[in-house]
Amino acid sequence: MELLDCTLRDGGYYNAWDFPRELVDDYLSAMASAGVDVVELGFRSLKNESFQGPYAFTTDHHLDGLVIPEALTLGVMVNAAELVNSRNQQRTLERLFPRSAAESRVDLVRVACHIHEFSEALPAAYWLQKQGYRVGFNLMQVADRDITEITNLAKLASDYPLDVLYFADSMGSMTPEHTVRIVQAFKEGWSGPLGVHAHDNMGLALQNTLAALEHGVSWMDATVTGMGRGPGNTRTEELAFEVGEREGKRSNLIPLMSSIRRHFQPLRQYYGWGTNLYYYLAGKYAIHPTYIQEMLGDSRYDDEDIFSVIHHLREEGGKKFNLSTLDAARHFYQGPPSGSWRPVNWIEGREVMLLGTGPGVARHQEALKRYVELYEPLVIALNAQNSIDEKLIDLRVACHPVRLLADCDAHMQLSQPLITPYSMLPEEVKSELEGKQILDFGLNVQPAKFEFHETYCTTPTSLVMAYAFAVVTSGKSRRVLMAGFDGYPSEDPRNEEMNQVVKSYLVSESAIPLVAITPTRYDLERQSIYGLIS
Repeated sequence: MELLDCTLRDGGYYNAWDFPRELVDDYLSAMASAGVDVVELGFRSLKNESFQGPYAFTTDHHLDGLVIPEALTLGVMVNAAELVNSRNQQRTLERLFPRSAAESRVDLVRVACHIHEFSEALPAAYWLQKQGYRVGFNLMQVADRDITEITNLAKLASDYPLDVLYFADSMGSMTPEHTVRIVQAFKEGWSGPLGVHAHDNMGLALQNTLAALEHGVSWMDATVTGMGRGPGNTRTEELAFEVGEREGKRSNLIPLMSSIRRHFQPLRQYYGWGTNLYYYLAGKYAIHPTYIQEMLGDSRYDDEDIFSVIHHLREEGGKKFNLSTLDAARHFYQGPPSGSWRPVNWIEGREVMLLGTGPGVARHQEALKRYVELYEPLVIALNAQNSIDEKLIDLRVACHPVRLLADCDAHMQLSQPLITPYSMLPEEVKSELEGKQILDFGLNVQPAKFEFHETYCTTPTSLVMAYAFAVVTSGKSRRVLMAGFDGYPSEDPRNEEMNQVVKSYLVSESAIPLVAITPTRYDLERQSIYGLIS
């Protein structure tokens, strides 16, 4: 059995592979004491497009400066894309590995490979073996592949000098039973050592690894506290204990637990890796976990947004991560803003009630209903707000591209016209809204700026609240009552972000009075809906 820890390589996605020397020294010592066989210290790469720390490159020169316990074998990982997309694969390998294994502290080179890259990348094994390195290939995203296809991939690998063939549970969707079937499929075509890299989306990483071990896998990946992209991986501290039990040897885990307390637990509290319900659902529905990681790290996405995106990706497919899908708000509104709807024709001189998505709407819905019946404001709901009688709502407003895409089905079922920057949206969103009554009001996003025009606006963010403020201002409303803008707990950074939008609007030219009539944490004038109907 070979226990491989890849904490600095996989965990580097959080801190740009910039680990302090004290952490690295403690970590290496702890790995040796815990009975870890191989430490994969980082990537070996030629890409240099932004600042990344030393373990994004893991050069021989950097390794020369480390104190490496004798019990540890060192490894690095290469992304197959750098090999298959290069004009000269051998020249790329020569640049990546200027020293032979005899002259380097690196013993093992693993190549991380998507299935479509596998056949083109495999010849690199000949060159690496000739240089004296042990060679491993990690096949990613195999969990949803046909058993026959997996066996054929294994047969293809058998034609090359690999020391270990790995498969990775990239989506975190495997169960122990599924893991065993994949192991058996690989063994049909591959007789050499087999390895597993499990992700913990559904809390099954350890169980999947142990199931693989019991059915013939002899290499196992893990990371300290599971540190790794998204939900993380099998935890080294747990797997080291299990392996020690099976091999009948006592591993000293005290240095590892001390290192966790001193270094890794503070990092985990800061970066927040580890599984949760969102990662669980991503694993269950074969959604790339990076979608979840990106949303959790972006204050624009509240819990409702994340669930909406998961629902959309479940229906449309999200196995391949595409940053543009989640980063769309920063890129959709390019060029001169355009629109055709004039809100002044609907809003001028009227009082508007804006319904946010907070719980205040549902909690005070009877009072809100009474006010609407008494005073007949124009009621505009944000997104697909459904906590009040739909008959009370006159219009809906939405602009956040991902939220729009996720809520398209709901909007098609709702009767109200939808205010949105329709002419500026991508075709895929337009096609989803085909047949819906649209009020096309253009949007231009510029930092720290509100501007109000007849058919378009400029706002400092793509948050729908800012867009709604611009709609009612361009429409020349006389007053805006805000319900359901509860805000977030004070320690939540999203609260300050939203409050900054409010402050920025209120100091802008032509700003209309905003009055919160249900509880809010934002800096707004406040009245009670109950006082308004008494």
